[in-house]
Amino acid sequence: MANSSNIALAGVRRPAGPSVAGTSWRDRGPALIAVVAGAFTLAQLVLVGPGMGLGWDETVYVSQVSAHAPAAYFSAPRARGISLLVAPVTLWSSSTALLRVYLAVLSGAALYLALRAWRGLFPAGVLVLGGALFGSLWITLFYGPQAMPNYWVAIGALAGTGCFLRAHADPTDRAAVRGVAVSAALMAWMRPTDALWIATPLLVVVVFLRRWRRRALVFALLAGLAVGAAEWITEAYVADYGGLVRRLSEGSRIQGGLGWDIAVADQLRSLAGRSLCRPCTGPLPNPAVTAWWFALPLLAVLAACVAIGARRPARTLVPLACAATAAFPYLFLIGYAAPRFLLPAYALLAIPVADGLLDLVTAPDGRWRPLAGTLVALGLACHLAVQFTVLHRTVARTDADRHGWSRTAAELHRLGVRPPCLLTGNDSVPIAFYAGCSSAATSGSNANSTPADITRTAQHMPVAYLGTATGRPPAYTHGWPAHSFAGIRLYIAPGTGPSTTPGGHR
Repeated sequence: MANSSNIALAGVRRPAGPSVAGTSWRDRGPALIAVVAGAFTLAQLVLVGPGMGLGWDETVYVSQVSAHAPAAYFSAPRARGISLLVAPVTLWSSSTALLRVYLAVLSGAALYLALRAWRGLFPAGVLVLGGALFGSLWITLFYGPQAMPNYWVAIGALAGTGCFLRAHADPTDRAAVRGVAVSAALMAWMRPTDALWIATPLLVVVVFLRRWRRRALVFALLAGLAVGAAEWITEAYVADYGGLVRRLSEGSRIQGGLGWDIAVADQLRSLAGRSLCRPCTGPLPNPAVTAWWFALPLLAVLAACVAIGARRPARTLVPLACAATAAFPYLFLIGYAAPRFLLPAYALLAIPVADGLLDLVTAPDGRWRPLAGTLVALGLACHLAVQFTVLHRTVARTDADRHGWSRTAAELHRLGVRPPCLLTGNDSVPIAFYAGCSSAATSGSNANSTPADITRTAQHMPVAYLGTATGRPPAYTHGWPAHSFAGIRLYIAPGTGPSTTPGGHR
């Protein structure tokens, strides 16, 4: 007798016939998914551009495997997956443009593979639309070519959930079981704690629901998570983190202390293009910017109703559950927001939402519903216009900030602060990378030094403190010549660079 799971999967709604002569959606599915993935890569290169400089967090990750600058302090929550992913480029080239192109192409290929992991679970049209919905978000386009882990956690979540559902439906599908393990390892490699949140519904389902029990699936999930997190756990003991429990505790402290803290409004504020909303103050964005965010839970409910009505709930409810657990800590357990934190949730929602939308615009016999189709098309067109507008503004603002860091690095070089050198103070981490220097902090989440250490370092290499025009510099900079540049106060340790006038000013 055929496996009942396969019977349920076979009940998926499909178009009544080929959309072009002799060619069905199923036949054209891989090619159409490839078109979506290719368009995603092209959009990154055109709309974000290879010339955008590295951001704060990017300089931390890239510096671990780059000859351009010394490795920045690697705080407890961070994992080295993204550093190793960019190593093939950064180990031999300092070109940011080359790194952007590499990541854009790699992220497009990864999106293709993640969507293909869902083959047989949904019609090709659903996968194409789901990929387009996820890939057209300004957040996805902005972070796809960046050396940041969140997009890759999202890809691991999307691919892993698809492989999990396929492996359950067909216990002989060994490729799907291997896909579960690889996807879980990718997530844990990038962000171990996020991986655990996302995998929790899968573990619950496969352990506690009898008809879902598959030893191979349990082993694949646990083995993948263990392999991916092995380096992070080992580092907790062999480096200066004080063990796994201490590293987890320190990671919680750096994130402001994990606990009940509703950050929904903070995430809404970040949707206007704020890459980090901490502290998250100010008015909420225009409702047009946030409308899609409020529509997501409604569309998720629609998708669930469609799946239950069609008697195929698992393939929709499982990714919805994983999306909920992926979003939960960033909506309710931290006191700040960054839009990239929710990328895994958006990826997991994309395919169920696409299925719900296509159900709205097609009749049971596969025919187009003109009125519903027109309304959905208009809504998606407005959604795309908002996404690209926010993306354009975000890229322009980001470019300006990072060009400012580059100009400050050039000014420091002019003042004699050249490698080997040390920077401390405001924005010292990214500016140090641009200048080819080390960075140090005596307080905050990146604290890795003391005033005495910085003073001793100044005796044998150039050291600079980056302050504000009105702020008071630390005591250890007393007597250091000061220079004003672009609203920044640069305090240069004596003996560094060209001579200064009696007042310490150029």
